[in-house]
Amino acid sequence: MSEQASSENPYGTPTTSGPVPIPSYQALMNRFVRTLLRVPGLSGVVGKRLMILHVVGRKSGAVYDVPLAYTRHGDALLIGTALRPWVKNLRAGGPVRASFGGAARTFDPVVHTSETDVLRLYEIIARDNKQNAKFNGIGYTADGSPSQADIYQTWQQGGVVVELTPH
Repeated sequence: MSEQASSENPYGTPTTSGPVPIPSYQALMNRFVRTLLRVPGLSGVVGKRLMILHVVGRKSGAVYDVPLAYTRHGDALLIGTALRPWVKNLRAGGPVRASFGGAARTFDPVVHTSETDVLRLYEIIARDNKQNAKFNGIGYTADGSPSQADIYQTWQQGGVVVELTPH
């Protein structure tokens, strides 16, 4: 959650109203993406931007397959998202598995929630994937840079960045 009580944005006026609300048809889209990531040949193309994160429920023990966009950053993968229930399951600790159209790989997750970390890492994500930035309520300045005011607003509204490093 946001660590900032004030609603004032120190970076100026955002260009968006924040992250896009989850559409009612998202469950159908998730099912479609999971299917695409399992189709040989096609999964290699789709898996360059999308993955399935296999998250174990901290209370239920059930495995949830969550399709997500990611950005490569060095050896790590970055996922910008709101603090959703599946993210809270990552906070329980331990490695997590992810699939990119092939065999699942194991990663150690870190959920970044601080203003400094979220602003720095969301900027990396927004520079790499404009569609993901749009979904997360991040627009661009006249020079093409991600808007810091928008990234700050996303953080204020509960945005976090999950960093996955190979296990």
